[in-house]
Amino acid sequence: MEKELIDAISYVQMSPYRELTLKDLKDKVKIPSKIAKSIGIRTSHVSRSLIGLKEKQLVEVLNPEAKQGRLYKITTLGLEVLKNLD
Repeated sequence: MEKELIDAISYVQMSPYRELTLKDLKDKVKIPSKIAKSIGIRTSHVSRSLIGLKEKQLVEVLNPEAKQGRLYKITTLGLEVLKNLD
């Protein structure tokens, strides 16, 4: 297993919010408020999780120019991390 993947798995597992957020994006493109509603945590927690997940290239923003309603999608690396969770 490569170092980038190992580091990403560890990063996600350190926060239940990151893990829940990433899992919720597995099959869909969503905005933070929809993710928050789906997994039952505050939008602020989801937003902070998404910032970190984006920095680690586990999710990407499809419309970065938007101030509100940013759509997030899981990346290939994010999907690899999910395969190694649980």
